[in-house]
Parts: sequence; C-alpha cells; structure tokens
Amino acid sequence: MSLTRVDYIAPWWTYWLHNFPHINLRFQPIDKSFQPEDENYQQSLIFLGCVAAAGLGLNLLCLAVYLSFLCCCRKDEEEETKKPNSCCVTWSAVTAGLITCISVGVGFYGNSETNDGVYQLTYSLYNANHTLGGVDSLVTGTMGNMRTGLHQHLARLDEIFATRGDYVQTLQFMQQMADNVIKQLLGLPDWDEAKVDLATIADQTANIEYYRWLTYLLLLILDLVICLLACLGLAKQSRWLLTTMMVFGVLTLILSWTSLGADLAAAVGTSDFCVSPDKYVMGQTKGIITADIVHYYIYCNQTLSNPFQQPLTIFQRSLTTMQIQIQGLLQFAVPLFPTAERDLLGIQHLLNSSEASLHQLTALLDCRGLNKDYLDAMVGVCYDGVEGVLYLCLFSILAACAFTVMLCAIPRALRQIASRERDYDDIDEEDPFNPRARRIGSQNPNHANMHSFCSYSSSMGSQNSLHPPAPAVSNPPMSEYMNQTALFGGNPRYENVPLIGRGSPPPSIYSQPYRNPYSPTMRATYLSMTEEQSRHFGSDFQA
Repeated sequence: MSLTRVDYIAPWWTYWLHNFPHINLRFQPIDKSFQPEDENYQQSLIFLGCVAAAGLGLNLLCLAVYLSFLCCCRKDEEEETKKPNSCCVTWSAVTAGLITCISVGVGFYGNSETNDGVYQLTYSLYNANHTLGGVDSLVTGTMGNMRTGLHQHLARLDEIFATRGDYVQTLQFMQQMADNVIKQLLGLPDWDEAKVDLATIADQTANIEYYRWLTYLLLLILDLVICLLACLGLAKQSRWLLTTMMVFGVLTLILSWTSLGADLAAAVGTSDFCVSPDKYVMGQTKGIITADIVHYYIYCNQTLSNPFQQPLTIFQRSLTTMQIQIQGLLQFAVPLFPTAERDLLGIQHLLNSSEASLHQLTALLDCRGLNKDYLDAMVGVCYDGVEGVLYLCLFSILAACAFTVMLCAIPRALRQIASRERDYDDIDEEDPFNPRARRIGSQNPNHANMHSFCSYSSSMGSQNSLHPPAPAVSNPPMSEYMNQTALFGGNPRYENVPLIGRGSPPPSIYSQPYRNPYSPTMRATYLSMTEEQSRHFGSDFQA
C-alpha cells in the first residue's frame, strides 16, 4: 500500500549519508535498509569505524615520519637562524589555537543539537507511552465495571423482578448488551506490551544520551585546556609543560579519531532509519498490532478509515440501548418494586461513567495525537539529531587537524629552547657584558672590585713606565668617588662619574658641559693623594 507522505520529509543530509557505501568486514556490499539486528548491517557500521581507525593510523604514521625527519636531518648550527624557525613555531601555534577554538565551538553546538534531538525523541516516546497507558487504563476500567459492577446489580434485580417475566427479559437483554461491550473492548489491540516497549526504549535512550552528552562535554573541555596549556608552555618556554602537553595531544588525537568513527557510524545508521522509518516501525510492531492500525497512526490520512470506528460505534449503541432500558425500568418498575430503585440508579451511574470513558477512549484512539508524537520524534532524530552528529564529526576532524599542527610545532619549540639554553651556557662568564657575569658580580662585590682594581693598577703601571702619570687619567673607583663627592657637600651626578668600567659614555656627556664640583683647595688635596697612589703602584709594577 503506497501512500505519499506530506507531513514528514527526510532532510537531504540523511539521503547523502544513506548513499554511503555499506560494506561488511568481508568487503561485500550489503543492503542499505536499516536492519540493526542483521549481522551484516552491523558489520557495515563497524567498517565505517575501521575507516576512521585507518585515518588515525595514517595520521600517526605521518607524525612519526615528520618527527624522525626533524630529529635525524638537523641543520648545522651556523646555518640556523632563529627568526624563521620562531615565526614558523609561532604561526603554527596560532593556527592550532584558532582551529581548536573553532572546533570547540562547533563541538558545543553539535553536542547541544544532538541532545535537543534526542530529548525530543524521548519526550515524544513518553507522550505516546502516556497515551497508550491511558487507553489501556480506560479499557481495563470499563471492562471491570461491566463484568463486576453491572453483573452484581443485574443479579440482585433478577431476584427482585422474579415475579415479572417481562422485567427479567429486560435484564437479560441488558446482560447481552454488556457482554457485547466487553467483546468489542477485547477486540481492541493489547497496548500493554507496546506501552512497556516504548517506556523501555525511552529510558534506555535517555540514559545513553546523558552519558554521551557528558563524555563530549569533557572531551571539549579537555581539548580547550590542552590548547591553552600548550600556548602557555610556548610563551613561558617550559620544556616539561610542552612535553606533557605533547603526550596529552597524542591522547586527544586518538580520542578525536575514535569519536569521528563512532559519530560517522551513528550518523549513517540513523540516516538509514530516517530515509524509510515506516518500514522499520511496521516490522517492529508486527505480531503486536495489526498493519492497518499501524498505517492509521503513521500516516493519519483522511482517506484511511478508522480501524476502531466499528467497535466504538457498537460500544456507543450498546450503552445507549442499556440507558433506554434503565429509564423504562425506573419509570414503570420502581412504583411496583421500590427496593429495585437503588440497583437501577447504580446501573445508570455505571453506564454514565462508561459513556464518559467511551468519549475519552475515542479521543485517545484518534490518530492525530499519536501521529504528532511520531512526527515529533522523527523530526527530533532526523533533523536535530543527525545534524548535531554531523557537527560533532566536523568537530572531530578539526580537532584532529589542530592537534596534528600542535604536535608538529611542539618538537620545533623544544628544539629551539634547547638550542637557546646551549648557546646561553656557552657564553664566557668573564665577559663584562654577559648578564650572568653581572649577576655574579652583584652577588660577589669583592670579585668585581678586585677585577676593576687590577685593571686599574695594570693600566697605571704601564703608564708610569712610559710617561709621567697624568692626574686626569688616575681616577678613583666609582664608589670612592661618589663617597668623596658626598663628603665634600657636592651633588653627585652621573655625568661626572669616571668612565672606567663602563661600556659606553654617559647619555648626556655630549649634550651638557662638564662642571667640576670641587673648589681649588679640594682639587689640590685630591690630586696630591692620587699622585702618591700612582707613584706607589708604579714602583710596585717596576719591581
């Protein structure tokens, strides 16, 4: 029976995924219809996971070849330049960070979309389960009233009306109507088994979705944290942090390819179901519900007749007939048999409640309620669900690319850090322009003063051996000079500090004129002291 669907149309991406090759593990093509119980179909989904595993192996192989090439084919240190390598590492880190941020954003969106789709599915299943539970409750309650309550009232009335044969025949006719109602209710499908199946499916789906959502949330946070720590390690030039992030990067790369395989298999399998969901639903309900009832609820078309119309009509007519009989007995039998009024009113109340149950049952059995739940479930799974899974596949691909770039950049960064440390260790500690030597000099002032003193004395000795000592050349050490200036009441200026021990002239020596802070008496005293020191050092040097 071919019918045109107007309410549900599978999205284009489900057809695209449905056209993926379905190959079992023996490399044989199989049918693309959704058959999760079939072994070959299960192998076709596993094959998609194996394709992702092959991509992981190829990715790791390329990384191994790159690292081997980087370790074995080292350039000579004289030919290496720091600027190109630093730029390469910097741009690689920036690229990896941007791709990671984009992938995490895509992953959060895909995870949310998938969760929304699965939530809509479970919500629809619970609604359908509530509807079927209501139908089952009404049918069970009505049958119980007819079998127990009506039977007790008719039995007592039969004893009261024993002397009137026409009234007894009326009671027997009412019993036949009640049996007819029970027969029609028994003809309805047994919704209890279907209700249990829907409840079980909804509970299992909700539990699986919770752990799936939580797993992806942790994976997204892990990717973001690893990227941030790797960038921090590059900025701080921390070797242990970069090495640790490299190990976690390999682990995250494996997780990304694994999630890609699982998402791809789930997307293809769900798309196979979304392309033709009716066929699978009818196959699953076979033996539980008849095909015409399944068609009625799946399509809910005006051209289809209601399969419950006949039993519900007979139910209604039987109740109407019984109510007419009760009205006649209340009018003609009660004046003759006053004790029968209580049972007749009880039957009338029971028939009124059964009629109310009939109206509720008619509303619940209408196809519009269950068909809406069915369409909502299909839209949730095939639109939001599959779309979210596709975004998660894109997240896995982008994350794999980002961590591949990061794993290529970290070894270069470690190599540069090691090269800089090696060059730093090769610097002469005696070099006065070496920052390490300056730190050592600040920590050991005696060593620094001795070095400057020897340089001063040796220079003075050589000058005494060639020429008479000049007063302008013999300058005291900087600390002595500053102390003397302070003692004589002068304001020490950096421009007047002697140039011995300084790597460059004062910044303002050419911009400001020289101003001597000493008076003539102080200069004469100071020159006599320096001349005596110069002669003493010169005599020691000649000896």
